[in-house]
Amino acid sequence: MRDKVVLAYSGGLDTSVAIKWLREKYNLDVIALTIDVGNEPDFSTVRDKALKVGATKALVKDAKELFVNHFIFPALRADAIYEGQYPLATALSRPLMAKLLVDIAREEGAQAVAHGCTGKGNDQVRFEVSISALAPELKIMAPAREWGMTRQQTINYAKRYDIPLPITLASPYSIDENLWGRSIECGILEDPWVEPPEEAFSWTKSPREAPDEASYVEIGFEAGTPVAVDGQKLGGVSLIGWLNELAGSHGVGRIDHVENRLVGIKSREIYEAPAAVVLLEAHRALEAITLSKSQLRFKQKVAAEYADLIYDGLWFTAQHQDLAAYITSSQRFVTGTVRLKLFKGKCSIVGRKSPLSLYSYGLATYDKGDQFDQSAAPGFIHIWGLPVRTQVQIQPLGEAEGPLNIMQPKKTGEDNK
Repeated sequence: MRDKVVLAYSGGLDTSVAIKWLREKYNLDVIALTIDVGNEPDFSTVRDKALKVGATKALVKDAKELFVNHFIFPALRADAIYEGQYPLATALSRPLMAKLLVDIAREEGAQAVAHGCTGKGNDQVRFEVSISALAPELKIMAPAREWGMTRQQTINYAKRYDIPLPITLASPYSIDENLWGRSIECGILEDPWVEPPEEAFSWTKSPREAPDEASYVEIGFEAGTPVAVDGQKLGGVSLIGWLNELAGSHGVGRIDHVENRLVGIKSREIYEAPAAVVLLEAHRALEAITLSKSQLRFKQKVAAEYADLIYDGLWFTAQHQDLAAYITSSQRFVTGTVRLKLFKGKCSIVGRKSPLSLYSYGLATYDKGDQFDQSAAPGFIHIWGLPVRTQVQIQPLGEAEGPLNIMQPKKTGEDNK
């Protein structure tokens, strides 16, 4: 009886080749596990392909609800965006896939799990660190990293064994997608000077071809979680899918990012994330009226740390547990509605309201009804400026080098003699 390995199977080039390669190289029975995170309309085709290529068993796990409620929405509540651009779609799916790989390996009595990541990417780290945290007893295999074939050689290997190709030499993009976004890399996109061709995009219209009339959409939140669109309650999967369609039709969600990979190289990545862009903008707008200045500023630091943690494959860590506790607490009063305008590739906040808003019209207005006591301002300014006045009396600014020199009196011609 042969040993078993559970392979995270996408149906793409590398994982399809991996089924044949694992059987040929290590004489293993390969159980293909395909995880539905909103990345494929027809999983029966993927399952049939795995069996045709040589898997002894092909399983499909619907994990969309798990993905949204336990990975996407926690990241949304954290405002997690890597390097200010990437909404972390692929990065968020990997710890979930690692967890399900471990679960199936234990159910099937497998001694190992495998993934299709190369040695240059981030996903190998995300898979392996997560698996090691959850099941250190399992062996982890990475065929695409081990076999050392170029992309052309991998394609040739597939042709030799009649493995169906989802990719052609004329369109050599590597694509990963799920509910939260679609990533496109390789081919001509590896030159950061080249503008991405329209053929690379699938979820978003070119802004030039988007409707000439804007769409307005209202997103309702409860405790930081989106729960409604235009007043209609929707589950997370439906809500994200609907926004992907609407925002994508207006060209919203295209991202061109040269990012710093965990392994130390820079990589040019193209992303399509219509729903993510809309929801992240809306969530931040609602936080702006429901959180205090100090809460907002500290949460921005937490958001950056949380995004790095996700990107770096550290989901199953004590650090994540600690940050998640703070984020959950920060969202207690982030409830309300945000109105957005979608037009020609741009998503704009045009309104926000909350029963728990800290915005006071009476304090903010300059019109009738102004409740702000302006007579208190001089005393406030006097106290606020006290340390500034104290310091300049002892340490004059004129003695410092730098941009403040522009404030010093210019020397006369007599002085220059």
